[in-house]
Amino acid sequence: MGKRVVITKAGGVSAITTQPMEAPAPGEGEVRIKVAYAGINFADLLMRMGFYQPRPAFPFTPGYEASGVIDAIGPGVSGFEVGQRVVAAMRNGGQASYVLSSVDRVVPLPDGLSLQAAASTPVTYMTAHHMLHHLGHLRPDDKVLVHGGAGGVGTAALQLCKWAGLQQVWATSSKSKHHIIEQYGARPIDRHNEDFVAIVKTETDGKGVDHVLDPIGGDNLRRSLSCLAEGGRLYTYGLSAAAPSGKRSLLKAFFALRKTPKFDALRLMTRNRAVFGVHMGTWSDEAVMHSQLARIVDGIQTGHLDPIVDCVFDAEDVQAAHQYIHDAKNIGKVLLKFEDVGEE
Repeated sequence: MGKRVVITKAGGVSAITTQPMEAPAPGEGEVRIKVAYAGINFADLLMRMGFYQPRPAFPFTPGYEASGVIDAIGPGVSGFEVGQRVVAAMRNGGQASYVLSSVDRVVPLPDGLSLQAAASTPVTYMTAHHMLHHLGHLRPDDKVLVHGGAGGVGTAALQLCKWAGLQQVWATSSKSKHHIIEQYGARPIDRHNEDFVAIVKTETDGKGVDHVLDPIGGDNLRRSLSCLAEGGRLYTYGLSAAAPSGKRSLLKAFFALRKTPKFDALRLMTRNRAVFGVHMGTWSDEAVMHSQLARIVDGIQTGHLDPIVDCVFDAEDVQAAHQYIHDAKNIGKVLLKFEDVGEE
């Protein structure tokens, strides 16, 4: 008997639990994966609190990424075999002992790439890669500002910038995490005590940066827009300002949404700036998804990328895992452990 994480309703950490499950049968073009590790993302927390769309109707199993071994193959599938180690980018439902996935969203793992590292890549690295490379066409002479630089997407973005040869990268975080940002050659900014707009403007001679990655939203998003250089791009991919703690607060969410800027198309046009909204869970072009995930796996294998796994919680401790992320204790990725598949 397996187990799955279930969000029962909108609320605090008590609204998430684990329940038993049977292994489902794969359908046409699908494989069933016995899951070793599944990643937790801030989007999972926001969905639990009722502040994130789209999401399935309650109750549902969250999870955009999972690693493990294939233990059943559906009709029409070729190129995969039972026992093969894989990672999957899920539309949802990845936090379970057994998941079904279309083969278009599954990538085989090379020898030497651990299942823990693999489970930390589909959302964080693909989100960062999608913003910087697919949408942003990142160049070595570009300048980048990354908010939440010590988090999962943040550390992935910093590594991608270093891989691309960038020399001018700034990242915000709490001061205790600045050593992580410096490790990847970026300039840390204390998100609680320093003005990132003033620092970026001063250190770029008033020109600003070419890319800003913002998972915070609210007023932070407005200020991020002011950091852009001519032709710059702002990527918004979260609203952590609406969930500063583990408790569901409609008032805090209201104020965060109220402070989120309403973008003026004419003003963006006259100032030659762009705003992208990014949600990899709703991205439908499977070929783009697969090619990016394959490049990320190659980057890890060649040593250009190095996934940071902060800690692993047993699936039964999912409430503690959510609170840990709410408290901003993690540096890099937080994973849930499901089944023993003979590795780690």
